[in-house]
Formats: sequence, structure tokens, C-alpha cells
Amino acid sequence: MALRAGFIGLGNIGAPMAARLVARGLETTVHDLRPEPVQELVRQGAKAAGSPRQLAAASDVVGICVRDDDEVRGALCGDEGVLAGAAPGTVVAVHSTVLPQTVESLAEEARARQVDLLDVCLTGGAARAQQGELTLLAGGDAEPLERARPYLDAVARTVLPCGPLGSGCKAKLCLNVLTYLQWTAAFEASSLARAVGLPVETLEAAGRANGQLTDLMVQFLSLHKLPEETRRSEGMQNLLRGHTLVAEKDLAWALQLARQAGIGLPGAALASQIMARVYGLEDPGRR
Repeated sequence: MALRAGFIGLGNIGAPMAARLVARGLETTVHDLRPEPVQELVRQGAKAAGSPRQLAAASDVVGICVRDDDEVRGALCGDEGVLAGAAPGTVVAVHSTVLPQTVESLAEEARARQVDLLDVCLTGGAARAQQGELTLLAGGDAEPLERARPYLDAVARTVLPCGPLGSGCKAKLCLNVLTYLQWTAAFEASSLARAVGLPVETLEAAGRANGQLTDLMVQFLSLHKLPEETRRSEGMQNLLRGHTLVAEKDLAWALQLARQAGIGLPGAALASQIMARVYGLEDPGRR
């Protein structure tokens, strides 16, 4: 029997992931609080579910790609949550960047329903999600990971087993420290270049030549090359506000993980305080 896929959370990364499932020919059911992305996926061949519970009842593997720990709990738990509708043997893949203890506690609730929960964090961004070139960082048992393989291979180029449950989250939080410190470094270096009259293109050429400036850093700097009118527009500022909130949450979780491990991350702590400036948010106080 062909694997049935379900997907909850149709944002800028979740929607293309769900579209990849449809394109691969998997029977796909989707759910989101907003009707527009659901309708678009239905046009592509997916089925719509009115609740996570309804979606789980129609799925063998359920992917969850929502914003934070509370939204993951909301999708999984309660009378209309995934666990209320999932049959024994269902695999739940949590793609959201959450704390390891969140997936560990939710996995206990899932086991009581004979459901297997994995933390399968993703890295690569929206563009790679559209191309099916994400990297998935998986934590949890090997057997449910293999059962979910057709689903995982449909949405990603690489599936990297990271260890026991929670390891995918740990890997992603460590990577996020690298990412946001790179963003900060690129932003400050380009700000200095502009201030002293050095073309940013010259800085980029020098950084590319010696390997210091990565493709992702150059892509990030493109935000600051947009025309002023575009960058200050309401639509762009709303987009940057969303990116800033995610960055602040991700860094807060990395810092919390570090405190639990008994180490300090002063660079990450500083970056967490200035992400609005790094992203170019004009009114950081408006959240």
C-alpha cells in the first residue's frame, strides 16, 4: 500500500514541502489555519483536512512545520490534535525548530497512543524547499525513520540521522548559532564597507576569493541591496519582522540549551539582541 502523507503548517517552507509530496505522487492531506495555502495545495492535487485530528486519520506519516513549541503542542495534543486521530503505527515528523525537551515530552504522549514521533529539523530555506533540496536533521529511532523514508525523500535531498530523539533539534540549534553569527558578520562588514566608501561588491569579491563569504551570506546581503523604497515597504517590513521573530526565538532556544549544558555563548547572546537591526527592520518595537 502506498504511503499516505499529511502536512500541517503551510508557510513559506511548509507549503513547498507539501507540494513536493503531491508532485511525488503521494496521497497528501494538508491543514493550515489560513485557507489560502490550503486551497492552493488542493488545486495542486492535495486533500484538505479541517483539523489535525482529521488529517492524522487519513495519514501514515504526518509532518508538522509550524512556528514554535506551543504551536507544535497545539497541533499534536487535545481533542482535535494529531494524536487524537492517529492510528497505531503512525509516524509524526516534527520539522519545527523547538527545544529538545519539547519533542521528548511529546514523544511520551505519542508512545501512549502507539505513535512514533521524530524530530526532523530542516535546513536550507524556502528556495531549497521548492527544489526538494532541503537537508533534514533527524533524531529518533531508526525503524520509524525508515517507515517515513518515502515521505522524507520526497521533500529533501539529504536525510541525516543525528542520534536519539532530540538530536535533530540540537543539531539545528547549533547550526542556527552559525547562521545568525554569519548574518551579523556579513551585515557589519558590509556596513563598514559602505561607511568608508568601499563598494560592497568589492568586499564580496574579496570574501568570495578567500572563502570567507559563503553563498548564504551573499544571499543574505542581497536584502540590503534592495532599493530603499522596496526595503521600507510595508510588505517587505512585514517579511523582515517575521524573519526577525524567528531568529530571536531560535537564538533564545540555543542560549537556553547552552545554559542547561553549563556553557556561555556570548556571541550568540549579542546577536540575539541586534537581529532586528541585522535584518533591517525599521520599527523593531512593532511586533
